[in-house]
Amino acid sequence: MVILYDRFNLPEDIYEVIFSTNQQKIVAKELIKFMVARKGEISKTDMSVFATQLHDGNYECILEEPPYKGKRVKLSYNKRQFYDRILTPMKAMGLIDYDLYKKTYRISGKFSVDLVKIGSMWKQELSKLGISAQ
Repeated sequence: MVILYDRFNLPEDIYEVIFSTNQQKIVAKELIKFMVARKGEISKTDMSVFATQLHDGNYECILEEPPYKGKRVKLSYNKRQFYDRILTPMKAMGLIDYDLYKKTYRISGKFSVDLVKIGSMWKQELSKLGISAQ
């Protein structure tokens, strides 16, 4: 996944940096909330239940986004698109880990570690060119 951002107009919400549409941002936030409510780790079955509830339009939540702020709403999001556009990119970026042995999804901090590593790679590239990084 490619993240493009304008460092002079960086949004305060990390989900706005990562996801391109407001609907994707809302669903990703709800997924993290769903996982946090279950101590940051859910089974493959729980993930399927979450995706199915979204697909059927039965997932209820209270949104923080204007104009729905504070209102209880039912979210609807296609199950296949959830896996393709939300879960898979979150796994690929290190926001969520999947344990093959336990068959569980877990919230991860690897995203932050990777961003630091990417910054370090850029500094190394500049030093190869004889430019000191600031």
